[in-house]
Parts: sequence; C-alpha cells; structure tokens
Amino acid sequence: MNFIQNLTSNWHFMRWLRLALALYLFEQAYETKEYFLLVFGGFFLLQALFNWGCGPNGCSIPKK
Repeated sequence: MNFIQNLTSNWHFMRWLRLALALYLFEQAYETKEYFLLVFGGFFLLQALFNWGCGPNGCSIPKK
C-alpha cells in the first residue's frame, strides 16, 4: 500500500482520536511553553497518519 492510500483510507474512531490528541498536545506545548509535550504530540501524530499501533480490534496476537 503506498503512502497516499494509507493516509486517505481506513480512518476509524481511534485514528481520529489520535489526531485530535496530537493537535491538542501541540497546542498545549505552544501555550504553556512545555516543549516536551511535542514529543508526545509527535508520537500520536505518527500513529494517526501511518495507522500504527493497536487498531479497533485491540493488540492481541491472532491464534492459529
């Protein structure tokens, strides 16, 4: 799957929530001048953009 398809498809609730949390953390880092929040905001932004992390089905390992 190429980068553009990954960005534009499969946007579920958790992906939107991660994006909202990232934007909130960026805004808080700017307002409070607590720049370590940028690290956490960047983490959630990468998770939202690349759809990394646990999906809506959780983080369990599939059983064979």
